[in-house]
Amino acid sequence: MIERIIHFSLKQRLLVIFAVIILIAAGIAAFRQLPIDAVPDVTNIQVQILTSSPTLAPVEVERTITFPIEVAMNGLPDIEEIRSVSKFGLSLVTVVFKENVNIYFARQLVFERLQNAANEIPQELGKPVLGPTSTGLGEIYQYVIKSKGKTEHDSTELMEMRTLQDWVAKRQLLTVPGVNEVNSFGGYEKQYQVLVDPQKLISYRISLRDVYDAVSENNSNAGGAYIEHGNEQYLIRGNGLVQGIDDIKNIIVKTEKSGTPIYIHNLADVKFGPALRQGAVTMNGEGEVATGIVMMLKGANSRTVVEEVKNKVENIRKALPENVEMIPFYDRTELVNKTIWTVEKNLLEGGILVIMILVLLLFNLRGGFIVASVIPLSMLFAVIMMVATGVSGNLMSLGAIDFGLIVDGAVVMVENAIRKLHEKKNGINTSKTILESAIEVGRPVVFAVGIIIIVYLPIMTLTGIEGKMFKPMAYTVTYALIGSLILSLTYVPVMSAILFKKGVKEKESPIIAFAKKYYEPMLRKVLDKRIIVLTIAVAFVVISLIIFPFLGSEFIPQLDEGSIAIGAFRLPSASLTTAVETSTMIEKEIRKFPEVESVVSKTGRAEIGTDPMGVEMSDILINLKPKEEWTTGRTKADLVEAMQKDLKKLPGIAYSFSQPIQMKVAELVSGVKSDIAIKLFGEDLDILKVKADEIVKVVSKIDGAEDITAEQITGLPQLQIKIDRQKIARYGINVADINQIIETAIGGREAGKVFEGDKRFDLVVRFTPEARSDIEKIKNILIPSSNSSTIPLSQIADVFVEEGPAQISREHSQRRIVVEVNVRGRDIGSFVAEAEKKIYEQVKLPTGYYLEWG
Repeated sequence: MIERIIHFSLKQRLLVIFAVIILIAAGIAAFRQLPIDAVPDVTNIQVQILTSSPTLAPVEVERTITFPIEVAMNGLPDIEEIRSVSKFGLSLVTVVFKENVNIYFARQLVFERLQNAANEIPQELGKPVLGPTSTGLGEIYQYVIKSKGKTEHDSTELMEMRTLQDWVAKRQLLTVPGVNEVNSFGGYEKQYQVLVDPQKLISYRISLRDVYDAVSENNSNAGGAYIEHGNEQYLIRGNGLVQGIDDIKNIIVKTEKSGTPIYIHNLADVKFGPALRQGAVTMNGEGEVATGIVMMLKGANSRTVVEEVKNKVENIRKALPENVEMIPFYDRTELVNKTIWTVEKNLLEGGILVIMILVLLLFNLRGGFIVASVIPLSMLFAVIMMVATGVSGNLMSLGAIDFGLIVDGAVVMVENAIRKLHEKKNGINTSKTILESAIEVGRPVVFAVGIIIIVYLPIMTLTGIEGKMFKPMAYTVTYALIGSLILSLTYVPVMSAILFKKGVKEKESPIIAFAKKYYEPMLRKVLDKRIIVLTIAVAFVVISLIIFPFLGSEFIPQLDEGSIAIGAFRLPSASLTTAVETSTMIEKEIRKFPEVESVVSKTGRAEIGTDPMGVEMSDILINLKPKEEWTTGRTKADLVEAMQKDLKKLPGIAYSFSQPIQMKVAELVSGVKSDIAIKLFGEDLDILKVKADEIVKVVSKIDGAEDITAEQITGLPQLQIKIDRQKIARYGINVADINQIIETAIGGREAGKVFEGDKRFDLVVRFTPEARSDIEKIKNILIPSSNSSTIPLSQIADVFVEEGPAQISREHSQRRIVVEVNVRGRDIGSFVAEAEKKIYEQVKLPTGYYLEWG
């Protein structure tokens, strides 16, 4: 078979040359289609289920939303795990599937089961929806929208910026191919608010429900089908949508016996106002901004998608008001280009070095050219196969290519051809000699390359995160080796026959001659003392096996992303206002470092809560200047250490240092943002908290442990309104009536939508800020009774403050708490081994409680 391939190639030279030309053209075309990113996407196959219920506490979210969804998802085929987070106003359930499951099939399975779960969840508590089809590498472009020349914005300006983000920037960016979602974060969502004065309700003897019903029933359109008029058909429309604030003010709530109408404006102040929010974004220590986060579709090419996004951003800027600017602060292509440039530089340097060595060792310029040309041709073959099999180009896949391995077969072919031609002298048939020399070494070349390929086969069997990380490397190297083998059996003999047509003079390289001079006598001595040599070799093997357990171990080396991500953790009782103030203070401290380009803090969560942080937590993105602009002589590790030292000046805040992609991938894969997650499972939240604190104390004493934090699951102040059933029965009041008034008066209740062209905004009814700003005023909220009188809330319910759960995390259908640890200055493998031993010795867990490591 091998002989036939070589013989056919030499007989059909033009066909081989034409095939190589096609290979070059196809390779270039494939390279343009090759998905390129900085690192492999190791995110597992997962589907997120989001349910927003803005008024519910964590315990109610877990009981009424999270648990029914988890139960509905159990039993789905090919599930690996189900984990969930229940926080104030949000349930996030993540269903993780096995790697062989198609992501869109997985979403279909979840969606079908979700219909059953939705029937178990009261409609007024929220509707479960699927999260975006994105990955840990999905956040490819982020930007702020702000007023030009202004550093601080009031609530009205932030509302305007957010409106531009939601209805101008976001809508246009979603049209870009490869963009899956644009998440708005920061600023204020605009609402039409009916702010009811409770004293006026009393004076007019009108209930809050009457106001809500009046607003909701006077904002709708209707269709009356059609009528035929003469030869024409008229569609019938009843147009009753409110067109603005004046229409809302003039809605009639009730008519007095005298015939005098009572309007909304008699009872309430109607105006634009900000929606309740659970997150904010600040920038450079200068105050709040509105931002957009562009998320890429799973499997898309980040470099081409970002380029399209940038082009669209230029168009969006033209549509924004003159006093508004759109400024990017995170661009994935900067990291991708830097990473690919590093790979290209290393490959180019390696290629040049290989070519130089080949020419020097073969001592034949034409032979060196033949061998060297195999390198780019093999690379093009590999790129074609990568595109065909869906392997992306990144640091792991492209950086693993070894040119020395690629040219092995070609070197043997060319060197043997030169030797044979030299032995035959002049006047011989060059093609016949080339054929003989190629057939002579063809079988050994195939075996040699085949053995190297076999070495990579075990890597191709890896699964899970390890498979996603290392299989692209194995595939790429294998494709390049296969390409080089095919070229060695076809292209190399043909080019040898063409370039060596007039024969060659074999000249021994001075380097080879020098090596032979000293190698031959050394080899003779070694062969005479075989036992000693074998003993030394065995000793080295034994020594290596002994010291191997002491060798440090890590999953992968860390990629320098050119930026720093900090997680800031406050007490669970911290308010959003306090968190924004402290985030601004942190930014001002960080901006003092000359290496810093910009700082953006995301506190709490966005409306699409794929990252379910509480308002006590912030993710801080620090963009660094290019290293050549650093003037202090610090390394990145030194900079992180200096930042840690400075930030300790701000009391009551714990920090975790990482990098943006590293943090996001860790969170999506394991549910945490740190290098190591120590998961403690059990039912009682108080016990979980106590034992987690004990683990923190143990781990903090281990060398290399940094940024140690226990998940904050308790300590959230809650204003409890405990209804006295005997008292409400006496007044003929239902629990539902009280809950509805509490929800509407304090939290606000949506009564419809107001349309402004294509834009739509919530129409919300709630009490004025003065009537719901403190506990005493909430106690005095009036509840209508069955006899038309009103009863203060405090007379039919106990209103008190107590601490409750801040967050309830679940995994494997069990509650759990996580202790997060970053490791610096030592390898992760030895750290985990030491930590496991010490925790086992020093922390005693109750029956039914156990640990897992992630």
